[in-house]
Amino acid sequence: MVTWEEVDRLASRLPEVARGTTRGLLAWKCGDKLFAWERPLRKADLEALGDRAPEGPILGVRVPDLWSKDALIAANPAVYFTTPHFNGYAAVLVQLDHIETDELEERLIEAWRTRASKRLIGEYDRTRPPEGSEDA
Repeated sequence: MVTWEEVDRLASRLPEVARGTTRGLLAWKCGDKLFAWERPLRKADLEALGDRAPEGPILGVRVPDLWSKDALIAANPAVYFTTPHFNGYAAVLVQLDHIETDELEERLIEAWRTRASKRLIGEYDRTRPPEGSEDA
C-alpha cells in the first residue's frame, strides 16, 4: 500500500514541483500546473460507479492523452479507473492501496512531463540515470 507520504516523496523529487492544496486536498504542481492531486470520490462518483466504487485513498494524475488513459484502465483496472466527471479529460484515478511504488513513480513522472516545460524535461532527462543502471 502506498501512502500519501510516499506520493509526496516521489512527486517532490521531480524538478520545480511544489506541494500544496487545492480545495483543502493535497496537490502537486510544476510551476502553476497541476499534475497530481488527492481525489476522494464524490457523491456523483459513488452513484455512477455503484458497487464498483473503490474504497481507500485515490490519487488523480494527468496522462499524455485519452488513449493513454484508456490503455492504463484496460491494462490494470484493479489500479486505474475513471468516473464520468473525467470523461474527455486526460487524467486517470489511481487506487493507492493497489499500486506498487515503482509503478506510481512512473505515473508521477509521466504526469509531471505533461505539465513541465520542454526545457525542464530536457534538463531532467540529461541528469537522470539511464534505465536499467544501478542508480535508476
